[in-house]
Amino acid sequence: AIVKTPLAGDFLTAQVRSLLEQANIDVAPSYLVQSKEVVSEGSPAVWTKRKVPQVTNSYHNYMLSEVFHDFKASVVQVSDSPLDEHALSMCPTAAYEFPNGYSSSFGADRYRVCEAFFDASTNLKGVHGANLLAVPNVVTTSVGSCDIDTRPGLFNSVVITGGNSLVRGFTERLNRELLTKTPPSMRLKVIANMQTVERRFSSWIGGSILASLGSFQQMWISKHEYEEHGKTVVDRKCP
Repeated sequence: AIVKTPLAGDFLTAQVRSLLEQANIDVAPSYLVQSKEVVSEGSPAVWTKRKVPQVTNSYHNYMLSEVFHDFKASVVQVSDSPLDEHALSMCPTAAYEFPNGYSSSFGADRYRVCEAFFDASTNLKGVHGANLLAVPNVVTTSVGSCDIDTRPGLFNSVVITGGNSLVRGFTERLNRELLTKTPPSMRLKVIANMQTVERRFSSWIGGSILASLGSFQQMWISKHEYEEHGKTVVDRKCP
């Protein structure tokens, strides 16, 4: 059963952007930086802007998103358990240097930005809708929508894939959360590839393997077939 939630990559990027805006950190993408000087942490950046031709907004936003993605990979971390402000206040900070040379340390905020993945009741900005399911609830709702005989096998093969799953602590927290939601009669097994590239592009790798099978052409559905039979042709040709 397919279950979707808007709490995904774009959401996390928006949370990071909001965090930096609240901290009054002006993010300059790397293509604008010609040179920079070393400054102490928290001091204003000293940098020279590169003279570049006029670029499109889409390119500028893409380069900004690259900074946010690097920030997520370097700083953002999932808390081991539901947020405890007192415990987080004692967690070590993580330092990050932006392309223009400005550097700062981030403490509890680096845990808060992705807490909604596991607690959709938190105060979410810019996300609306009734289907705001946390990741553990996405798994349990999907499995619960399937035939009861298939549920043990599904709980025994929960595959973690995608870029967001690479956030530090994601897999461990998801495993803990699912253990509390899995029926006692079923065995939970969370499968996460340790290779970063394979974890990030597993869906593409799986698609390429499927397309390389000799039997795959038998599953092709032409436009004429779909127009004639509708979506039922998918169940007939891809059982």
